[in-house]
Order: sequence, then structure tokens, then C-alpha cells
Amino acid sequence: MIVTLPRRAVLLAGLAGLGALAAGCADRAVPPAAPAFDPAPAQAELAELERRAGGRLGLSAVDTGSGAALGHRADERFLLCSTGKLLVAAAVLHRRPDEPDILEQQVSYTPADLVANSPETGKHTSMTVGDLCRAALTLSDNTAMNLLLGVLGGPARVTAFVRSAGDPISRMERTETALNVRDGDLDTSTPARMAANIRLFALDDGLAAENRDLLVGWLRANTTGATRIRAGLPADWVVGDKTGAGARGEVNDVAVVWPPGRAPLVIAVYTEPPSPDVDAAPTVAEAARIVARAFG
Repeated sequence: MIVTLPRRAVLLAGLAGLGALAAGCADRAVPPAAPAFDPAPAQAELAELERRAGGRLGLSAVDTGSGAALGHRADERFLLCSTGKLLVAAAVLHRRPDEPDILEQQVSYTPADLVANSPETGKHTSMTVGDLCRAALTLSDNTAMNLLLGVLGGPARVTAFVRSAGDPISRMERTETALNVRDGDLDTSTPARMAANIRLFALDDGLAAENRDLLVGWLRANTTGATRIRAGLPADWVVGDKTGAGARGEVNDVAVVWPPGRAPLVIAVYTEPPSPDVDAAPTVAEAARIVARAFG
């Protein structure tokens, strides 16, 4: 038997079905997008921090998950100091696919080769290239840096390497400890470029995976950064960094940071204090604190 429903009942049933469909779609609706990142408040904080500290402060930071970016004098040149050791180690690791035994190569030297701040190389007269990389990155050992430059063929080879990696800015011309004295654009880079470099080599595909893991392990094991970027971040954020210090009180730090449960950040902070008597480490720590607040 065929039952014919009144037209009003059909319409009501149809509306009810549409309501159920709409409710089902609502259950599966995508949450509203987070508000767009506004760097202006943090940039104002960084400008005020620079005013209080005196001299120049350079910073570049990127949240690799959201793409949010923050900068202050990010494209101005600063002295690399020992943050350049990051580029040297990356250059060594980049050669490893073609020279599989490079990290096991022994490098001999004499006491005459030792320069200031050589806590590990000062204990030996021969070390492997791998141990030299570890000493350069975890202890900022200056003789290790010079010996690695010798393995590579000199500072110009490091500049050529970063050019091949897409960096048109960073440059290296001198060895330790001369490279810690500002002389025009020699041995300089920009915060933005160094943030991009540490991201390329420690997170992206600038190095083969096993070599990237080695670099990250050395950065995380660094012992010289306790008062710098690490000091401005929550205690449960994992940090891998490379510090630097110059003859006129420059204090620098470049880091990859892993906040719990989210994508890493890259942060590069460079300072040029008004005089060598000014301790710029607290400025670097406060700059990192501003980044952490800005990125939430």
C-alpha cells in the first residue's frame, strides 16, 4: 500500500534532515585559524632592550611550525666570533659522503699551534677530526677551530661552502683568535642569515641525516651557553647552540630550540656593546625571553 504524506510533513522531514546534516558538518568543522602573528610588540621590546643595553642588538627568530618570524637588525652585519665554528663543523660534515673516513683522520700538532682558550686540544698533540669538531662546538676550543680550518684548506673554503649552500652573506677570512676583532666586514654575517644556516644544517636537508644528527648532538652538548639563549628560555625547552665572544665585548649565540610538543624554533642573537666592559650575556638571555613570550 502506498501512503501519501501531506506536503507539510514532507517539508518538515526535509528540513529535519538538513538540520541533522548541518549538525554533522558542524561536528567535523575545522577549528578557526589562530590569529596571525603580530611581531610589532616583541620588536618594540627588543628596541627597548637595545636602548637600555646600549650599542647594537641583532636578532632573528623563526617558529618552524607556524612560520612566524621576528627580527631586530636582522639584516645588519655582526662579527661572527665563535658562532662561525658552526659553519666550519657543517663544512667538515658535508664532505663526509665523499670522504667517509674524514672524522677518523688524525690531525697532529705541536704546543706552538695552541692559541688562547683551547681546553681540550691543550691536553693532546693529536686528535681526530671528529674529536676536533666536538671540542670546537661543545667547548669553543680555538685551536680545534684552526686545525679544522687546516683540514678544510683555510677560511676561504668555508666561505665557498656556505655560498654553495645558498648563503650569499656570511664570510670567513681569518683564524682564531684574530677573527674576534672587528675589521670592516671580515668574518661577519647577519642574524637572519645565521638563523637560516642553523636551520638548514640542523633541521633541514643541508646535511645528510646521519651528519645532521651528529651536528645536533654536538650543539645540544654545548657547555658554553648557560648564560645566553638557554638562560632566557623555560627549563624544559631543549636547546642546541653555538656561542661566540669578541674582543670588544661582543656576545653572540645561535640556537635550535625544541619546546615540548611543538616544532622547533631557530634563534640567532648578536650583540655589539658600547664598550668591552659591558657584559652583554644578560642582553642575549633577555632577547631569548622576548622570543619565547612572542611565540607563546
